[in-house]
Amino acid sequence: MLRARLTGLCLAILAGFGAAPLAAQQGEIPPNFSPVTAAFDHERRVVEIPMRDGVKLHTVIVIPKNGPKPAPIILTRTPYGAEKPTSQAHSPNAAMVLPIADEPLIRAGYIRVYQDVRGRYGSGGEYVMTLPVRGPINRWKVDHTTDTYDTIEWLVKNVAGNNGRVGLTGVSYPGWLTLMGILDPHPALKAAVPMYPMVDGWIGDDFYHNGAFRQTMFEWIYQMGSHKSSAYSPPFGYRDMYEAYLNAGSADAFAARYGGDKLRTWRKLVDNDDYNQFWREQAVQDLLAKTELKLPVLVVHGLFDQEDSFGGTAAYQALETKDRNNDMVHLALGPWNHGQSQNEGSSLGAIKWDSDTSLWFRQKVLLPFWDQHLWGRAPAQPTPPVLAFDTGANEWRTYPSWPAGGAVQKRSLVLEPGGRLGIGSAPLGRTGTAQFVSDPAKPVPYRVRPVLSMYNTESSWNRWLVDDQRPFADRPDVLTFVSEPLTEPLTVSGEVMGHLFASTTGTDADWVVKLIDVYPPEVRANQQLGGYQLMVSGDIMRGRYREDPSNPKPIAPGKVAEYRVRLPHANHTFQPGHRIMVQVQSSWFPLYDRNPQTFVDNIGKARPGDYRAATHRISLGGTQASYVEVPVVTGR
Repeated sequence: MLRARLTGLCLAILAGFGAAPLAAQQGEIPPNFSPVTAAFDHERRVVEIPMRDGVKLHTVIVIPKNGPKPAPIILTRTPYGAEKPTSQAHSPNAAMVLPIADEPLIRAGYIRVYQDVRGRYGSGGEYVMTLPVRGPINRWKVDHTTDTYDTIEWLVKNVAGNNGRVGLTGVSYPGWLTLMGILDPHPALKAAVPMYPMVDGWIGDDFYHNGAFRQTMFEWIYQMGSHKSSAYSPPFGYRDMYEAYLNAGSADAFAARYGGDKLRTWRKLVDNDDYNQFWREQAVQDLLAKTELKLPVLVVHGLFDQEDSFGGTAAYQALETKDRNNDMVHLALGPWNHGQSQNEGSSLGAIKWDSDTSLWFRQKVLLPFWDQHLWGRAPAQPTPPVLAFDTGANEWRTYPSWPAGGAVQKRSLVLEPGGRLGIGSAPLGRTGTAQFVSDPAKPVPYRVRPVLSMYNTESSWNRWLVDDQRPFADRPDVLTFVSEPLTEPLTVSGEVMGHLFASTTGTDADWVVKLIDVYPPEVRANQQLGGYQLMVSGDIMRGRYREDPSNPKPIAPGKVAEYRVRLPHANHTFQPGHRIMVQVQSSWFPLYDRNPQTFVDNIGKARPGDYRAATHRISLGGTQASYVEVPVVTGR
């Protein structure tokens, strides 16, 4: 009775205020509502652009209302979602809505466009990871070259106020897409800036390095290959991924724990463990070598790129051979991790560069490059053929080509008995060996544990290449060779190559070589760098590919063979008082899957009983002296 009276009272009160009973009311969210945009300094358009096969690609266009007209277009094609970079904030200001690297572009009046590639996020069609160009392994009539062409065709015809000139750019996968776009460019495409591109996934980029499988890319593969909008992440159940991968066994066994072994993307990577047609047909450096150079290109490369350390310099070298006047192909090598030129760049980990190198690059190099080729404005200074940051001197340097023109000479860092490192010296007359036991049950971690997953909110994956290497130098399965303190600067500019003459008691082995700058015991300006061991360059190679990356062969136990370990390019001055160190080891876990050290058909599918400890011996001195070859700048 009381409840009925209260209900009646409430209805009477509502009626007194002119409100209808709830049953008669409409919902409070209007069917059509648009935010007030009169104060916005830009127009945001969302369109579905048709491709030649009828598939429509989701595209977001941001057009500044102010600024000169007609204006150029800068396009980025991405598998990571076009809505994300165009919805960075709720603001009437385009500079706030777009990524920070776009701020100078939008203020200069550029029309900024982001597009979902086919099969991803809002776009139609089927997704294939790094879809190969039309040919033996892509029987479709379309690829990313045609999609780029069709997109530019639509943009110049349908976006009001454009000047008919388009630039193409992107970081990482979008950097690879940028390279795809210049293979057969639309006439309106006038300049391209591929940044940190994946060029060869087997030689030295995302998936393999010199034949060793980067199994921790499983996390990325799982997200990209399981849902078109990357809605799923693997439920690891571990904080320390070192433990997770070790407990699982092989890379494929690890993937099977989460159902990832059934993903098509994973299968084609693990099943193609040799450098076969699958990889050779997609080798972008070879595609570029066959392509006519029709537009200026600025390649951006990070000297501490933790994901694609091969791609940038390989793309530059393939294109540079076609640049007859040395004025169309440019290379910028910065002190950056993967994509860092687009963000803050005054430091990386404990290493400080004395200035925001990324901001300087975007303002003084990148924007003038776009302005020159898309607006037709002469730059204050011509874009140099090569701009490279010296990570030991904290200075930008310009070169006519890369490596540094004729100013580079090859010198040897010779591994000597007693853990000594000879600089430019002839191999010692006496011979010797250095040995260690490599046990797959206790692999060398690539960084101090716990090793977090790449996308863990606490992860510092993006700076692991500058981690202090002292914790690993103390392990018995890591050999160290150290020079005397330098008395004068020594600058290394270019590709580093390890030459190991080695034997093993097993039938397979991996070899890791690291070139390290050892700081003095005390550093007044930055005390945490006292004795710091900074890895300037380092990489791994799988011993079974010592003769031919397409034809793996077992290693003869006890027989000395030469292993050539290709390391990433460096641009670094070892300062007086510093020492040079080389570390040699046989695992880098869990970044790379463990070599069982018994020859099996596919290491990614190795069984528990295949993993066995082995003794590795490095030859020192004599005709089989092991050494690291470095390109040293002379005349400075």
